[in-house]
Amino acid sequence: MKKSGKGEDLVNKFATPKNHQKDLTHGEGDFSLKKFFKILFSKDAFLVYSLLLFLFSLYVLISFVSYLFTWMEDDIWLQALGKDSTNFNITPANAGGKIGAYLGFIFVKQSFGIGSFVLLTFLFILSLRGMYLIKLDMIKTFSMSIVLTLFFSILMAFLFYDQPVLGGLIGKNIINLLQNLFGKIFTGIILFLIAFVITFLLIPRYIKKFYKKLFTDVNNVSTSTSMNIENNSAKITIEPELASTEQNLSTELDNVSATEVLSKPVSKATEIELDLEEDVDTVPSYYDNISKEVSNELLEAEVEDKINSFEKERKVIPLKLDDQLPPYLNKSVLHDEISDDNFVEHVENPFEILKSYNFPSLDLLTYHGRGETGVTREELEENKKKIIETLRNYEIDIVKIKATIGPTVTMYEIVPAPGVRISKIRNLEDDIALSLSALGIRIIAPIPGKGTIGIEVPNQKREIVSLRSMLETDKFQNHSGELPFVLGKTITNEPFVSDLAKLPHLLIAGATGQGKSVGLNIIISSLLYKKHPSQLKFILIDPKKVELAPYNKLENHFLAKLPDEVEPIITDVSKVVKTLTSVTKLMDWRYDLLKEGGVKNIVEYNQKYLQKRLNPQKGHHYMPYIVVVIDEFADLIMTAGKEVELPVARIAQLARAVGIHLIIATQRPSVDVITGKIKANFPARIAFRVSSKVDSRTILDYNGAEQLIGMGDMLYLHGNDFLRIQCAYVDTDEIEKIVDFISNQPGYPHPFLLPEVSEEEQGESLQDVANLDRLFGDAARIVVSSQQGSTSLLQTRLNIGFARARRIIEQLEQTGIVGPPQGSKPRDVLVKDLNHLEQFLSNLLNKNTIS
Repeated sequence: MKKSGKGEDLVNKFATPKNHQKDLTHGEGDFSLKKFFKILFSKDAFLVYSLLLFLFSLYVLISFVSYLFTWMEDDIWLQALGKDSTNFNITPANAGGKIGAYLGFIFVKQSFGIGSFVLLTFLFILSLRGMYLIKLDMIKTFSMSIVLTLFFSILMAFLFYDQPVLGGLIGKNIINLLQNLFGKIFTGIILFLIAFVITFLLIPRYIKKFYKKLFTDVNNVSTSTSMNIENNSAKITIEPELASTEQNLSTELDNVSATEVLSKPVSKATEIELDLEEDVDTVPSYYDNISKEVSNELLEAEVEDKINSFEKERKVIPLKLDDQLPPYLNKSVLHDEISDDNFVEHVENPFEILKSYNFPSLDLLTYHGRGETGVTREELEENKKKIIETLRNYEIDIVKIKATIGPTVTMYEIVPAPGVRISKIRNLEDDIALSLSALGIRIIAPIPGKGTIGIEVPNQKREIVSLRSMLETDKFQNHSGELPFVLGKTITNEPFVSDLAKLPHLLIAGATGQGKSVGLNIIISSLLYKKHPSQLKFILIDPKKVELAPYNKLENHFLAKLPDEVEPIITDVSKVVKTLTSVTKLMDWRYDLLKEGGVKNIVEYNQKYLQKRLNPQKGHHYMPYIVVVIDEFADLIMTAGKEVELPVARIAQLARAVGIHLIIATQRPSVDVITGKIKANFPARIAFRVSSKVDSRTILDYNGAEQLIGMGDMLYLHGNDFLRIQCAYVDTDEIEKIVDFISNQPGYPHPFLLPEVSEEEQGESLQDVANLDRLFGDAARIVVSSQQGSTSLLQTRLNIGFARARRIIEQLEQTGIVGPPQGSKPRDVLVKDLNHLEQFLSNLLNKNTIS
């Protein structure tokens, strides 16, 4: 709930008293005292007040400066005015006129002298703050102004006692008191010490904070002589001479403190900087600077109240079943034929059905790991020295080193001296890891787009990136993509937001327990926070039966399934092929609608439909995006093989334009699971930590995933983007709160229903292998047991001719047991043991594909 400001409080106080004061109206006018006070205390009115204050301050400044030179003439005018108050023909010499002369006399001569100019500076700052040009703590600024006003008044009175306008009457009185107590010499010593403290400690520090505040809040650019802050990241730059030594680099880093710039969400970024002269031991977390702690108990109570209120207001939407079915399932027949010229009134806005739908609140989520992050200056210094020492042991000199502090790792960017070969540094990965005693050292040589070499070193204290902190960012809130989702923070502390509609499919792989399931929940939760139920539907396939189970309650809001299915989430492997075949059928049907509508993609189609330019009588309707999420893809491949791979590959190749997108996760990144067909159609890939370089190359085509440090540490690849990201974290309780919040609102009468699939359509994917050789089973066992797929092997072991052996080997390829030919080399065997083979052959027998 939005809190009322002081202006609104005054409005309520004066405009609505207890006796219900009547409006002051004339005739039929709508003017009222409440509206008057609302205008009086509005934001625009305060801008006008601030501008007037600035002009007044400028006038007073001119008057004060003029009074310093014309104070004698102005005083004569004041004396004459006092003797003859009726004589208004006398004019002072002050440039500010009569009022200016009077102000100069009161504040300069009778009060603070030169110190009055400091007090006038406060008025300028106050007016600039009112116009939102700067942002300063006005209490501290006012206190500083009072101190400096008194000090300059006393100092000028001590130095120029005979000049009444320099020290002012107040300054002269204080000097007289101090000289009577301490004498003139000790009074001068005291003033000298105070001037030293103010000049060299207090004023520079305040001016520096003012300078940083000015450029941080106005231009969002923070400048520093010893720090380069780029892309909201903390960067510490050390620039020694060309012939650098360890001593030179060490000396320059001594005076640098690690500074972290973090962005606080929702519409305005909050940047936190530390002064270089302060003794800072730890890089602060954003959560350390939250002024008000979030209470989990109050949060849960608030969530329960919201859910209860939805439960009380829950109603069954009075719609017929057929009204919500897509055209391919709608069995009703319209009695009145709708012509192309008279169908506008029959086009329904899909958002009107659930127009009271409330998007989940960020209060359902919590911050994790508050105060647990930090990179110490000693850690940066120690790692820097060890890196330089290791490089110097191999006679490698560097001319520059720069540290970028991330949530999980710190990247040390180095510029080698001229003549140093990059391969020498790249080969020192294990040596640097040994010297730093750290897990997961990764060298990027060179960094794409930069003339530097990156050395990623894990932080001793890693930051837990909360989903809430990512969803609050402006980058996510204002993202214009069709299916935006967050992943976490990059190594430069930037929130990473991508659009699934542009990827267009996502492959997630990594070893067990490294964060794949959390990553899936992050993506699904992001889409739930961004999309309306009419815009998005999920098809969830979960062979493990527990990972995606919390989303069961979203059946009538966000889930899609086959008409004859009971469970909204597919957990039975035997039903996966039927569901995927149904998705391909839906894809073909949507392409037909795009062709009839004369558009190229789902965005143009939906826009044309909402503009009432497509006839619903011809099957046109609003198309929601379909996101197919498959967890544990390896289990499906081992049990169903080609039956799963073929529809997945076909969907990945064609479904982008019609709004169908795939997210596939697997914990076994091997070539028999992530095959060539899968990789070719999944340009966007995420690799969590894996056990070997082979697995890393299988997922990303690059090394590096084996050097990750786990717990959500990932590598993201899409086109030329190759980023290291710390995945955000969301726990099961938060997922349940989000699901409960949505499920307790009114939903559709039933889930989004997919097209029905007949047995003939389901078997079309393997119709080309319906007539297998009777020796197919024996040949498969020979190939799997020997782990060698070749025609000559089958000829020798089965005592058959070349033509028949080649036909059998081609059938083994079609069923996914062996890979494609590799020239003179034997084919890869994709099934690794006889147990999996027997299960695979059993499935084929059940489908009557082997006689």
